[in-house]
Amino acid sequence: MPSHRLTLFADYHQFYLQDEVAPGDLASAWDEAATLRMLAVSQGVVGFGTARNMPVPVTLELLEAEPQTDLARFDHVVDGSVAIATGPLVVAGCTDYLPDAARFDVPPGTYRVRLSSAGLDSLSPDGLEGEDRYLVQMWPGALLEPTVLKQHAG
Repeated sequence: MPSHRLTLFADYHQFYLQDEVAPGDLASAWDEAATLRMLAVSQGVVGFGTARNMPVPVTLELLEAEPQTDLARFDHVVDGSVAIATGPLVVAGCTDYLPDAARFDVPPGTYRVRLSSAGLDSLSPDGLEGEDRYLVQMWPGALLEPTVLKQHAG
């Protein structure tokens, strides 16, 4: 199971996972429901919400099958999906310069993605410091509507 540790600038409280040539635009996808579930989707792109708009630790796991999730370990867990038409897979903060973003070779196809967030209640009063962390897991699977497995109460 390839695992990659990244630090992403979560400007506007979000980061992206997308097909490099994705035509999707998340500008209108971040409606009230997407913001609450911390996940927005558009064609070839998934946006993940964060508690801070600062650099945040993200672990990306590229898996062969759906993982088991220990919901007790996380504050918030949500599933979504993305279609990768050509690749590579790009992971970036929403205002990052795309040519410099992290890239990962994945075969074209449809994938499920799971965002598991922890430490969401650890933020300092000004929201700049915290122990929040994000696990993104991706595996081959059919497209599905975003589904919250555990909703953060905060």
